[in-house]
Amino acid sequence: MNKKNLFKQLTKTGYYITYFCASLIGRKKPLLGGIKLTHNCNLKCDHCPFWKKERGLLSFSQATAAMKTLHKQGVRIVIFEGGEPFLWKDGDHCIKDIVNEAKKLFFSVGITTNGTFPIEADADIIWVSIDGLKETHDLLRCGSYNNVITNIKASSHPRIFAHTTINAINWKEIPDLVKLLSPLVKGITIQFHYPYGEGEKDLSLTPKKRLMVLDNLIRLKKEGLPVANSYACLNALKNNTWKCHPWMIASVEPDGTITHGCYVKNRGEIACDKCGFSAHTEISLAYSGVFEAIKLQSKIFG
Repeated sequence: MNKKNLFKQLTKTGYYITYFCASLIGRKKPLLGGIKLTHNCNLKCDHCPFWKKERGLLSFSQATAAMKTLHKQGVRIVIFEGGEPFLWKDGDHCIKDIVNEAKKLFFSVGITTNGTFPIEADADIIWVSIDGLKETHDLLRCGSYNNVITNIKASSHPRIFAHTTINAINWKEIPDLVKLLSPLVKGITIQFHYPYGEGEKDLSLTPKKRLMVLDNLIRLKKEGLPVANSYACLNALKNNTWKCHPWMIASVEPDGTITHGCYVKNRGEIACDKCGFSAHTEISLAYSGVFEAIKLQSKIFG
């Protein structure tokens, strides 16, 4: 490790230690920020509530202002999402310009995408949504499977992860999907479908099926397949036995509104027993001192 990278790593480590110590005495600040650049999307998935919302997008100046605010509030990890973030444009500015600005402020910058556009950006990590084998993914995500796989294979980005939302339609084929994706991506993360109650199709799993899926994922991870979620997270999601620390999260809407707390806050009805947001599980477990979750955060976000 050269001196510059060593300095960056020491800076990150120092911040995280200070962050943890400050929170213990009541100075609780968000650490992870999600920025919805736009609700606009080229897909119209039945189970998604966001593309149905009022159109609009953050301007470049709004986005940079929001990033500066998040940074002042404590955020050091930011993820751009949508809608579809690769659709975002403001004049001559595109997603690459937003990422470049973000990298001046944050330790780690990520993007979540539906994968239907060329997957090229300087983000530290890119998650591509893949929700099943071809027939199932095409049913859930408007016939986009071939395009997504082609774009993953064509991308020069070194850290593409697949992200799968597990639901009542695709749950049986998750083991086969993990095996299919294993040679194509750096790792595979999951979450469970959440019923926002905003007019989207509710594809929630029963508790029994959820348990079966998680046991299968644990088995696959033990077999060496690149299931990126920690064992601690996968076990905690079985009955949602983990302690949530919602104050660690901040969200920015396409109108510039910043919300602190649960990802669902101001977006739908909050029902903790139905939560399946593994990213929130992992970051809460890490804060609670679960070493495996801490190690995973370091591996993914640096």
